[in-house]
Amino acid sequence: MRQVPQCGIDLIKKFEGLSLKVYRDPIGLNTIGYGHLVLPNEKYTVITQKQADELLRKDLAATMRSIERLSSIRLSNMQLGALLSFVFNLGAGCYQRSTLRQVVNRGDFDDVPAQLMRYIYAGGKPLKGLINRR
Repeated sequence: MRQVPQCGIDLIKKFEGLSLKVYRDPIGLNTIGYGHLVLPNEKYTVITQKQADELLRKDLAATMRSIERLSSIRLSNMQLGALLSFVFNLGAGCYQRSTLRQVVNRGDFDDVPAQLMRYIYAGGKPLKGLINRR
């Protein structure tokens, strides 16, 4: 597995922000740290910076495995970083079913921005944070 590119980590940290306390994301899911979705078997309410970094590292390792499994071409670190942010935000299942994946796997990178902009909605409403992120 390729190493998670630092540009992807930086991008995710920038747009996710950090919360050491559990909060509800825009669609009502319990989240903590740098956008870690709190699973039913996890009992986080407050974490440390170190725990937030560890959760992000584990989440990004899983995200990288998904991207490598679903991608048929080699991506540059910058391309991989952008895709990492997208898949981390929306999940591997969304990427697997997306036209974005088809566009990326064809190498049609000029079409990627338009595909990314299809994913600016949460709860049926466009969110400024998602618009900025894409």
